[in-house]
Amino acid sequence: MMSAKLQISSSAFAHGAGIPRQFTCQGADRSPPLSWSGVPAGARSLALVVDDPDAPDPKAPKMTWVHWVLYNLAPETTGLAEGVAPGALPAGTLQGKNDWKRTGYGGPCPPIGRHRYFHRLYALDTMLPDLAHPTKEQLLRAMAGHILAQAELVGTYQK
Repeated sequence: MMSAKLQISSSAFAHGAGIPRQFTCQGADRSPPLSWSGVPAGARSLALVVDDPDAPDPKAPKMTWVHWVLYNLAPETTGLAEGVAPGALPAGTLQGKNDWKRTGYGGPCPPIGRHRYFHRLYALDTMLPDLAHPTKEQLLRAMAGHILAQAELVGTYQK
């Protein structure tokens, strides 16, 4: 029997399409609604990383700007509500640091050009220890060897 493939989507924008203004620094800076399906049977936790590989200028990118880092989401969760507050995250979910040096969601705020925003969901075969607000790099190192499946949703935004 074929298992379903891990997929992530948003009711606010289609894969490859523009991210609505309310989810950016020019709007309410709320996290978009996200939903997912096809979590593999052996998954013990999920992790979500939202980043922008086009910073600061898509014509000459110099870095990947990290917007949101979450991990240890329960594998039975099927998404996150729009503008989810830290206290409303699924029980057990831990947050990492974004590139504003804080936890939580920071919306698209590109200084120049149209940027791509990657929403990557990872299914892991383990629950990670409390990494004390890890950076994306620290989280990826901790996840190494534990990724069962990965899904990606890309949205774009230009001021």
